[in-house]
Amino acid sequence: MIVGVAKEIKDHETRVGLVPSGVTALREAGHRVLVESQAGAGSSIPDREYVDAGAEILAKPAEVWAKADLVVKVKEPQPSEYVHFRPGLILFTYLHLAPLPELTGKLLAAKMNSVGYETIREADGSLPLLTPMSEVAGRMAVQVGAVYLERPNGGRGILLGGVPGVAPANVVILGGGVVGHHAAKMAVGLGAHVTIIDRNLERLRALDDIHSSQVVTLASNSFTVRDAVRMADLVVGAVLIPGASAPRLVRREMVKTMKPGAVMVDVAIDQGGCFETSHATTHTDPIYFVDGVLHYCVSNMPAAVPHTSTFALTNATFPYLAELCAKGLERACEDNPAIREGVNTYTGHITHPGVAESQGAAFTELAAVL
Repeated sequence: MIVGVAKEIKDHETRVGLVPSGVTALREAGHRVLVESQAGAGSSIPDREYVDAGAEILAKPAEVWAKADLVVKVKEPQPSEYVHFRPGLILFTYLHLAPLPELTGKLLAAKMNSVGYETIREADGSLPLLTPMSEVAGRMAVQVGAVYLERPNGGRGILLGGVPGVAPANVVILGGGVVGHHAAKMAVGLGAHVTIIDRNLERLRALDDIHSSQVVTLASNSFTVRDAVRMADLVVGAVLIPGASAPRLVRREMVKTMKPGAVMVDVAIDQGGCFETSHATTHTDPIYFVDGVLHYCVSNMPAAVPHTSTFALTNATFPYLAELCAKGLERACEDNPAIREGVNTYTGHITHPGVAESQGAAFTELAAVL
């Protein structure tokens, strides 16, 4: 198979979908790898390292897309990349299609076969390709929140951990999954007062065991959320429904009751966001205010630490990429249910129920068209 590695063009997206060690492994398995020039530069991987690993460097993105059987990326294609879509081409990347009907329509019209990292699900229910970036984003959410709580950056002027004689910040984390757990680790480590809210009582019990008396765990309902965010200095949105739009847990009227200069970091923004006042922002223009409350809703947070993120991500994605290359999409789906779960569009059909439901579109079982 011919694998194309496209350079990311989303705002400040400096990760890359394949590292040199992956190129070597694919070449040894008999595949050909085409890398767009400077694709790895943002992650401190020069073209020379790809060449040494056995890749061919191509100067123009159009060449990579046109010659590849499979294109591996990090983020969803941007509008300027739609021109490269063609029937039968396999796209392997984070898609987050639920809030992106235009991209979905372009994939369907071109009869592209797309596999979303975020919807590959193993038999135990885990999301192995979402986990590493959720770990990064969870830790970053608190790091970013601490910076924006500083008065010169628009926040309340609160030191997250306080000092002797002065209370620490109140950090509220909505969702106790991977993002929420790692956000809690960071916030606890910095000395904040941390509350985790989740609807899964078993997950709350597990988090209580992990963090002991260092966090407060609360069962999720509208009253609990309203009361918690009213007292919060930093709110981290860490809710996930795989493949579907995130539920809007924090309503606009709740935001109005919050402290002026409080900070909200919506990690769920890739799936539409879990605050009613959220809209996607970029690393170039990351924040805005609603009713005096600072919102940070950057949809590719881990791109701010691309070296860490790229290697963490590709450690997880490469085994699935290698299987797709060795077997082709159809046989890989037959042999591996996790990959089958990851297919979002196939030959002009939406094949993930979460995407179809979020967009009010028709859903087609992959088995019916495979």
